[in-house]
Parts: sequence; C-alpha cells; structure tokens
Amino acid sequence: MIALGTIFATLCSANLGNTSGARTVRNERVLETATPETSGTPGTQSASATPTATPSTIQRRYPGPPEMQVDQSKQYFATIKTDKGDIRVELFPKEAPIDVNNFVFLAKNDFYDGLTFHRVLEGFVAQGGDPTGDGTGGPGYFLPPEKNDLKHDTGVIAMARSSAGVSGSQFYITLAPQPSLDAQGFTVFGKVVGGQDVLQNLTRRDPQRNPRAAPGDKILDIQVEEK
Repeated sequence: MIALGTIFATLCSANLGNTSGARTVRNERVLETATPETSGTPGTQSASATPTATPSTIQRRYPGPPEMQVDQSKQYFATIKTDKGDIRVELFPKEAPIDVNNFVFLAKNDFYDGLTFHRVLEGFVAQGGDPTGDGTGGPGYFLPPEKNDLKHDTGVIAMARSSAGVSGSQFYITLAPQPSLDAQGFTVFGKVVGGQDVLQNLTRRDPQRNPRAAPGDKILDIQVEEK
C-alpha cells in the first residue's frame, strides 16, 4: 500500500522531458511503513477541470511522466475542492519543478477528479490521489526523486513513495509537523495557504487497517492558477 509511514507511496524513475524512456508500472503496490503511532514516519496559463469530464471519461493511465511545462519564474496555486470545502495550496516550481509539473499536469487533465483522501491519520498526514482508493494505484509511472531543503511543517504537500520510487499521483499533506520525514527523502513541493480548517476536518481513515471503512472525502476538482 502506498503510504506515508513506513510508507511512502509509489512510482517510477524517469526523465520528465523524455517519456519514451519512462518505466511503466502495472502493479503499483506501495510499501506501507508503520503508522505514526508505532514508527513516527509515513510510508502561463490557468486551468480548471473540464466541466463535462466524468470519472468514466478521465484518462488515468499514462505511458510516462509529462514533459516539463511549468515556468519556474512564475507562481502556481492549486485549489483542491473537496466535499468538505476548499484547500488552497501554493506550489513551489523553483524548489521542486518535477513534482510541481507532474501535479499541475494531472490536475489540468482532471486526473484527481472523483478520487478521495483514502488515508488520513490523526496528527500525521492526509493522503490522496490513488485511482484504486486503497493506496495501491497510480497513473502508470514513477517520478525521479527530487531534493530540496524545505521542511515538513504543518500543511506541506509532497509526493508519496514506495520501494519502487516516487509515486506518479499519490500525494500527502501534513496535519502536523513531521521532522522525521525530512531525513527520509520525501520532497515538499508546496504548502497550504488557505483552508487549513478543511484539511484538519478530513475524515480519519486507514484502508490498511480497515479496508471496509466508508470511502474517504472526495476530491471534486483541482483548479490550477498561474501568476
């Protein structure tokens, strides 16, 4: 399972500008590490979702990561619209261009529409972006690792990973400071700047411990703004 604890979730090592060499993944089961209770770790355009897009028509498998399209000299914001309210995130293209580019690409192509926050652990993280809803899915590729000096303060967003690599779609947002993740190679690529109350109010659930739990809060749409 893709998770943050022992965790982190998911996907493949490839050059964003060269999708022909990207490794696709058919079985994207992620390494789930111990939960925070036991280990303290987790395993120039604006765009919005197409109004007519539905889960059945959204493309959720790709041959490889997208080519680089974000402009590192500009500001990017993402509004994650959920059935609990909106979470506004400032993205950091200078510090994490690969992760931001990938997140923006998927958001603009409605990939996240209809998915859920499938793993939300009290005082730890809220994790989403998995098409399967159980922590094992992704877009069919992994991302190459990125490094920066940004810390895991409350409300930062980063990509999950597994032993196979960095997830192509699963992301997490911290619900409290997680300094233990700073040394584990997880790359912060943005931070919540609005809707912190919505983030903290997401339904707690852990599909690994209770796979029959009610579905997590739904991501209705992710709208991207470029300034």
